[in-house]
Formats: sequence, C-alpha cells, structure tokens
Amino acid sequence: MPVQKPETQPIIIVKKIVHGGHHGGAWKVAYADFVTAMMALFIVLWLMGSSEPVKKAVAGYFRDPSGKAAEKGSGQGGVGENISIRKDDMGKLKEKLESAMMQSPELAKLKNQVQMTVTGEGLRIELLESEVGTFFEKGSSHPSGTGKAMLDMLAGQLGKMQNRMLIEGHTDSQPFAASAAGYSNWELSADRANSARKLMQESGLRVNQVAEVRGYADQRLRKPEDPKNASNRRVSIVVKYIGT
Repeated sequence: MPVQKPETQPIIIVKKIVHGGHHGGAWKVAYADFVTAMMALFIVLWLMGSSEPVKKAVAGYFRDPSGKAAEKGSGQGGVGENISIRKDDMGKLKEKLESAMMQSPELAKLKNQVQMTVTGEGLRIELLESEVGTFFEKGSSHPSGTGKAMLDMLAGQLGKMQNRMLIEGHTDSQPFAASAAGYSNWELSADRANSARKLMQESGLRVNQVAEVRGYADQRLRKPEDPKNASNRRVSIVVKYIGT
C-alpha cells in the first residue's frame, strides 16, 4: 500500500505596524507649521497697513536688534528709534511736538510764542521773542532758562529722527546797541542760531544732524509792516524732509 505524503501547510506571514504614540504625532507638527505661517501672514498684513515711521522702526530693529548703531548715532543711550519723518508725516510730528510742549507747565505757557508750520522746506518751528526777551537774554546770544528748557525738549524729540535740521537766527530792524563796537544784528542773529545749535547737540541732536546754521539779521522780517516788533526776533528750527 502506497504511503501518502503529508500535505504541505502554507506559510502565513503577519506584518504588524506599530504607531508612535497613541494616534501618531505627524499631524501636530503640520498643525504647528500652519499656525506659524498664519501668524507670519497676519504680521505682514499689519505691517503693510502701518505708517511709514512704524515700517522704518521695524526695519531698523531687524538691521540692528541691539540698538547699538542708533545709540552711537544719537549720543543718547537706549533711544533706538532713529526713524525718518517724510512729507506726509510732518503734520503728525507737529502734533507730537505740541503735545510734548503741553505736558510741561513751564513750556505750555509759551504756546503763543512757539509757531509750528509745515512748509515746502519741512516743519518750521519758530521761537518768537517778547519785548523783555523769552528764549534769549535781551540783546544777548545766551539762552534764558526758559529757552534752555524749550531747546532741550525739542532736541530730545528731534534727536530720535534721521531728518536733518537747519537753524536760523533773525532780529528786528532796531540797530544793535553795541553796533559802534562792530557787533551788529548780523552777529547777534548768527550767534543766537549757533548757540541754539550747540545747546541742542548737547541735549540730543546728533553731531551731523544740523546741516546749516544761518543768520539773517533783519532781512527776513516776520512782520514787515512792523519791523521793530518783538516777534521779528526769533530762532527758527527747520526739520527738513528726507532727501532735501
């Protein structure tokens, strides 16, 4: 009787896939990337709608996160703003300076003697004298205590910007008392402008921020119809537009 061979049993291979974690973590990484991308998108959209000074300030931060370059440029530790005020923003700068002036009781009293006007040249800030002298001692190029406080406040605000300045000195048409000694309204107007420049650089303006210092004597009267009016005696600070 023939011997039957046992049937060969098929070999079954079972593969087990083991997942990392309870449900896997790949989706968490993808979700985190999505949230990060959305946040970056919102930041970009916010920047696109921001004003020019804000854009400049953000760009300045990424160029110099430590703020050391701005600190060296301004001579003031920790300022770090170093923004540029362009033509469309001069009105906002005017409002900012007026607000800073009103925060000081001493300076707020002088609001009628400080005229700020946006012109084709830039923001013109004029410190108008009174009959007895307000910002400078009468007949002198030495700033008064009030004049020092005003120039110090302006320097602190303007020194944060990249815009360059020019400073002008003006007198009325009354001949200077010491003209016989060779000192005239020409010298007085130039000396007052230069004195303002020096004090403001000591209080916050960068050394290279003042582009010009001018003395006009009585050649550009504020009130030509009244050439001896005290308001003709003034120092003007012009914040120039970028690129001019």
